[in-house]
Amino acid sequence: MTKQEIILANQQYLFPSVFHYYKEPLVVTRAKDQFVWDADGNQFLDFFGGIVTISVGHCNDTVNRKVHEQIDKLQHASTVFANEPQAALAKRIAEIAPGGKLTKSFFTNSGTEANETAFVTARCYTGSHEIVALRHSYHGRSGVAMAASGQSSWRLGGAAPSGFVHALSAYCYRCPLGLTYPSCNVRCARDLEEMIRTSTSGRIAAFIAEPIQGVGGFITPPKEYFEIIAGIVRKSGGLFISDEVQTGWGRTGGKWFGIEQWGVMPDIITSAKSLGNGSPVGLTVARPDVADALKGSTISTFGGNPVTATQAKAVIDFIDENKLMINAAETGAYLRGKLEELKAKYSLIGDVRGMGLLQALELVEDRESRKPAADATLALMESTRGNRVLIGKGGTYGNVIRISPPLNISKSDVDEFALRLDASLQQVTQARMAGAAH
Repeated sequence: MTKQEIILANQQYLFPSVFHYYKEPLVVTRAKDQFVWDADGNQFLDFFGGIVTISVGHCNDTVNRKVHEQIDKLQHASTVFANEPQAALAKRIAEIAPGGKLTKSFFTNSGTEANETAFVTARCYTGSHEIVALRHSYHGRSGVAMAASGQSSWRLGGAAPSGFVHALSAYCYRCPLGLTYPSCNVRCARDLEEMIRTSTSGRIAAFIAEPIQGVGGFITPPKEYFEIIAGIVRKSGGLFISDEVQTGWGRTGGKWFGIEQWGVMPDIITSAKSLGNGSPVGLTVARPDVADALKGSTISTFGGNPVTATQAKAVIDFIDENKLMINAAETGAYLRGKLEELKAKYSLIGDVRGMGLLQALELVEDRESRKPAADATLALMESTRGNRVLIGKGGTYGNVIRISPPLNISKSDVDEFALRLDASLQQVTQARMAGAAH
């Protein structure tokens, strides 16, 4: 198919809710390591990694070699048959999960399914129904996961399932209480106790949070936030679910899971994305007593698929053997420095935040009012496309640039990225000045 035939087929045969980042859809044809090529042969430096999914580079040779070996041996088994790749992956995850206490895994196909599994498990374990999530959160595209999500734009069809309430997020740049950290005494976290007392039955099944809120715009809480939250949750009888769909597998630097950066031990971790490096995988891993509460029988036809499980374990091994968690911390700090330099140069950038190789720029009309610059964000997306670099967009107000390159990028990649982003910001700034002059 030609590029235009592909675009036309998308328009004619896919749901219109399948959206694209750019005015004209970018048709990608191949990718390797940190690069992606479009249908016109243009090479792009990928600093979004397929929505925080490419962890060890596109089409990683080491990982793919193991996948090729497995696909000719056993391609499918389902969860009703035991197989070596699924068992080996579960064992490996138990070895690296925080505290050595999360040792029972259930595999599915996506982060949405992983979270659904966690919700059901928590309700079975506690006997309670209500689950607390955070404002600005995103937990998936199913009816239940949308009900858990704290953004109206991602709650389609009314998001009918009941049992979810939403607590204050630690969105320090736009504090919902109008306070400033650290003099605020992290009031947003302490408010959870009052919220549970007034907006629930008082006994909850669970609290779920992304350590860094992904779709919300890489909102990064202060160091005290989750410790305070965890104490209140357990006092209220609930389990702590850490949604690591975007923060897991070394992405935040130096640790396997994002929640470890806050020194908090969750009862359940959910994940997906970077675990598979592009292969569809979902993970729910829990303490044995929590997992054992899911009584009766359940199945995931493609969960723990031998090929997917092989790929996931190969990704974990590659990250470990190549010390990519360390690279994420060191190169992430280098990237953060470059972004801070750009903030000093362009008043369009109101905030720089994130951790490791999960970084964001929040764009504003002016720094005093902090009015979200959604139009400028769209313009920057188009400009970076022209400068052959891929980045992401997000935020509740559509004004956050999301940056999440593969964990094995180098500082020279960051230098090139910064040059292209600088040029793109310059183009957007000049266009805005010209528009204001007219």
